[in-house]
Amino acid sequence: MDVEVVGKFLSTLPEDDDHPYRTGPWRPQTTEWDADDLTAVEGEIPRDLDGVYLRNTENPLHPSLKFYHPFDGDGMIHIVGFRDGKAFYRNRFVRTDGLAAEDEAGGALWPGLAEPVQVARRDYGWGARTLMKDASSTDVTVHRGTALTSFYQCGDLYRVNPFTAETLGKEDFNGGFPVDWGVSAHPKVDDATGELLFFSYSKQAPYMRYGVVDADNNLAHLTDIPLPGPRLPHDMAFTPNYAILNDFPLFWDPKLLEANIHLPGFHPDMPSRFAVIPRRGGPQDIRWFEADPTFVLHFTNAYEVGDEIVLDGFYEGDPAPVDSLTGDSPPQAGGAPKEKAFRFLALDRLQTRLRRWRFNLVTGATTEEQLTESITEFGMINSAYGGLDYRYTYAATGKPGWFLFDGLVKHDLRTGSEERFAFDDGVFGSETAMAPRSRVAGGAVPAEDDGYLVTLTTDMNDDASYCLVFDAARVGDGPVCKLLLPERISSGTHSTWADGSALRRWHQVDDAPAAIGL
Repeated sequence: MDVEVVGKFLSTLPEDDDHPYRTGPWRPQTTEWDADDLTAVEGEIPRDLDGVYLRNTENPLHPSLKFYHPFDGDGMIHIVGFRDGKAFYRNRFVRTDGLAAEDEAGGALWPGLAEPVQVARRDYGWGARTLMKDASSTDVTVHRGTALTSFYQCGDLYRVNPFTAETLGKEDFNGGFPVDWGVSAHPKVDDATGELLFFSYSKQAPYMRYGVVDADNNLAHLTDIPLPGPRLPHDMAFTPNYAILNDFPLFWDPKLLEANIHLPGFHPDMPSRFAVIPRRGGPQDIRWFEADPTFVLHFTNAYEVGDEIVLDGFYEGDPAPVDSLTGDSPPQAGGAPKEKAFRFLALDRLQTRLRRWRFNLVTGATTEEQLTESITEFGMINSAYGGLDYRYTYAATGKPGWFLFDGLVKHDLRTGSEERFAFDDGVFGSETAMAPRSRVAGGAVPAEDDGYLVTLTTDMNDDASYCLVFDAARVGDGPVCKLLLPERISSGTHSTWADGSALRRWHQVDDAPAAIGL
């Protein structure tokens, strides 16, 4: 492995830091690396694996103003690229305005999720957006050959080179970016049309907006999705003809919000509501469907069957565990162990299970069913099936009581069967992306699971990190190769896969590491 340190940031975190999400598997990094010719410590890199795996991570450089929440850290992009049996690694901080300002100030300037907004030391002046720092640390997707990082509380989209991990500036949609509202995490790219679909939310009426960016990167559509009040949507879904948005009964307490106190609460007496809107429709075209009360952090896919929209996602059986921010020991109260205060992030506490909703566009009826007893989340699919009838979801299992991924599950949604792989004790994974096998032109149509799964691990036993590659058709067999990274990386979540041939249509040869000929 040919390794070079290309950047080093100064952290002001205390040496005796004891926060459970800034230590151990969540220990942040300060070094940026270039590593070519990654070493395979097990197996061999498949020669028909062609493209890049990208993962975004919360990676704090400075102590919080009062109470650190693991969603508050600065964004860091990790990239592992593959071609012709070789692989490279890059990691870089996302050069956000907030990172630059706090780096210059030598400390935190904005409150995080578990902190009162009144402690802010600087105001972005963002109108409808929150007073939190836009860390661009939540999600990453690729549109038109460029990676876009995003923030769950709405903000800018930062453009990142998918080969080098260098920040290229802010996305502006050819002058159409909705600066006043920003864009939330989890914008969706439709491989079939090249469009990017997104939503924004706000504390100001109409509380939600939905937009479409066309294949030429123009903001082609932006419309209001009127809601009864401020909400906390996190994800969306799409089909060839519709977008599906949501209004869940977990939101900021309206009375406390008047005092600028952002305390969420779950209202089990209220239904979940889903908005089905034509992809270029307006408020008058929205069809609302009601369902059992819950909160859904992530959807896996949606598709159309006859008169119905089918939507799959992770239903939370307990959206507000008793020791969450809405329970009896919120971080604001002090005195409770940090481990207890943040258990509400654990999948076993939230009771997250795959569920299917069906919305009948003729009758207006909603039906729903639980697809599995298994507790999983952060599901990924073969992106070629986005918006289409599909069969497989590749999801994460969680370490009980912790926001850490301890294994993979391949859900077969047609048969109900599951194939599992558990990491060793002390090893924690990332969201696992599906990478279709590269094929020559004119080859046979590949099966949905004909390809590979790629993830990054944080191995506390070896004090190291690895990139694992699995055969997507045989997850239970374990990884077909295991690549050593130059440093043990912080645990993290959201990821994506970008096909190499598609990227090369957008990039010059010198954009990519010459060592693997991308």
